[in-house]
Amino acid sequence: MSAKRIWASALIGALAVSFIGPAGARAQAQDIGTIQSEILTLDPDRLFAGTQVGKRLTRQYEAERDRLIANNRELEADLRAEEQALTDARKTMTPKEFREKADAFDNKVRSIRQENERAARDLERGREIAPLTLMRMAEPILVELMRDTNGKIILDNRQVLLRSDTVDITDLAIERVDAAIGDGSGEEDAPTAPAEQQDAPGAGDAPDDAPADPAD
Repeated sequence: MSAKRIWASALIGALAVSFIGPAGARAQAQDIGTIQSEILTLDPDRLFAGTQVGKRLTRQYEAERDRLIANNRELEADLRAEEQALTDARKTMTPKEFREKADAFDNKVRSIRQENERAARDLERGREIAPLTLMRMAEPILVELMRDTNGKIILDNRQVLLRSDTVDITDLAIERVDAAIGDGSGEEDAPTAPAEQQDAPGAGDAPDDAPADPAD
């Protein structure tokens, strides 16, 4: 199940009070003084992108990703230099000595690559669950918003094709979340920012076993 599907399921599961008939909702302008609708919709992607919490998590992810990329490139340069030094020294070694040093170098490269890929996977997992981190923070705020609008259910608007008796509360939700918790840094320690997990690709024309850059 993708991160977006997990987000949608969590949102609907946490906030759906009851399902109602199509005639049960009355949509008006998106202002807290006038909204009265039993069926509400929310755009989870826009909520994440628009809130201070989502922006902080995105910046956090990007900073950590850039740090990993920079570290990876330093390691790549070091490994290239070490490989060249080993090649240059080959003529001074016996075949056995060279083979032992070459095997040790290969083991070192594999170990570095594994650590780098593990760090990249952890970073991407953090990005995947970032929307759920926001959801945990925003849930009581959205429940209160439902009460204020006499809402009975909040639907993921990506799954609603056409319906005349609904109100999109995304903008209002962004305002309320920002007002209540700001960037959320004091609410809980959140993982690095959001989206789908990717395997770390190879680093350009690096040696076959050189460490890989984190996915963009």
